[in-house]
Amino acid sequence: MRDVEQTIDAIRAGDVSGASSYHALPYSARQAVLQSLSSGELASLTRLVNDSRREVFDRGETRFRTVAKSRIRTPVYCIDETLIEENMRTLRYVKDRTGCRILHALKAYASFATFGAMTPYLDGVCASGAYEARLGREEFNKEVHTFGAAYKNSEIRDILKYSDFIIFNSFHQLDSYGDAARSLGRGVGLRVDPGHSEIETAMYDPCAPCSRLGIIHDEFARSFPARSHLVDGLHFHAMCEQNSDVLERILESFERSYGPYIHGLKWVNFGGGHHITRDDYDIERLIGLINDFKRRYGVEVYLEPGEASVYHAGVLISSVVDIVRNKMELAIMDTSAEAHMPDVLLMPYRPHIFGSAEPFLKGRTYRFAGPSCLAGDVIGDYSFDTALERGDKVVFADMALYSIVKNTTFNGIGLPDIAVVKEDGTVKTVKRFGYRDYRNRQS
Repeated sequence: MRDVEQTIDAIRAGDVSGASSYHALPYSARQAVLQSLSSGELASLTRLVNDSRREVFDRGETRFRTVAKSRIRTPVYCIDETLIEENMRTLRYVKDRTGCRILHALKAYASFATFGAMTPYLDGVCASGAYEARLGREEFNKEVHTFGAAYKNSEIRDILKYSDFIIFNSFHQLDSYGDAARSLGRGVGLRVDPGHSEIETAMYDPCAPCSRLGIIHDEFARSFPARSHLVDGLHFHAMCEQNSDVLERILESFERSYGPYIHGLKWVNFGGGHHITRDDYDIERLIGLINDFKRRYGVEVYLEPGEASVYHAGVLISSVVDIVRNKMELAIMDTSAEAHMPDVLLMPYRPHIFGSAEPFLKGRTYRFAGPSCLAGDVIGDYSFDTALERGDKVVFADMALYSIVKNTTFNGIGLPDIAVVKEDGTVKTVKRFGYRDYRNRQS
């Protein structure tokens, strides 16, 4: 009880240690803290949680820089368990305040060597097919929720075997496999189009015209009533790296279309794309939205963030192999945008490099490019205080998410190693790839 009182005092004093103390408490004690705080004091706790996370991540950047100066082999994805766990604490805080359930999206990050830092905090994973569902069952070993645009007859048995919940993308798929799912005790859901999104990159917008993802309202209204007895919940996903104000507008659209059908269901899944662990994310708004929704409909609410789980918790360390000149200096790296960080070209975006600035702001500017034959294998332009030398290592920030799961061996370029920074600061290389990994993918 004294720990609870000391935590409350620290929160009321605006002391950032209050967040650390809160995170260290068991569930019942954390609930006692929350019940003792006024609405204004709860908002203060949220600020302290964010401040504490920033301090932890500032120290994490220092650790990554230290690793880059070591003799570690490059290229290497380097994942920091302490930073993942800090993200987990923020996600659990949302759970504490709302009673919602949070899943990790394996499509964003599936390096199971670090699942031990995640499983104590989350309720399970969401999968996109049989392989991810199996990985979730065998390596995460908590709830597995699977959604696929369409399931084949040849894979449905494994999907049902490894999944606790299965979400269908059409009434045809529900008719084909819904009875089998229910006979095995699986939760059954339907993905719907909420009718609103604010994603600027069309390739990432699941609510774009003619999208294949989610049942549109007119079809749902026509076909759902006769099948409502087969369905436990609804799922929508319409966000990508966005804040809770976007979720608020999506929910308004979703409820206009599907609100009359929610009563009697068990759960609604708000999908992914919630950047909950980003510094400017409005956690208080998210908490309010979830609590209000649960009060209105009496259902369980699920979130399934992927990026938020490992946001800024991993880097890609790369070495300068050569420097050539063609109207500007070009640093050719031992890592490839095309092969090792494909979203750099697909989004597109320019990843941050520790110690760099925008081109020409500092004394020396370089264009970073990969070793492949693709002319457009360019990472971006950066400036530095001092000249780069061949053999120098650089650290590309925020490379845990969507890089390891998407990388390829294009051009026969080797895959980066995967290393984990343990809580005590030691670095363990958990996976090394070689020629056979390239060869065995070809035939």
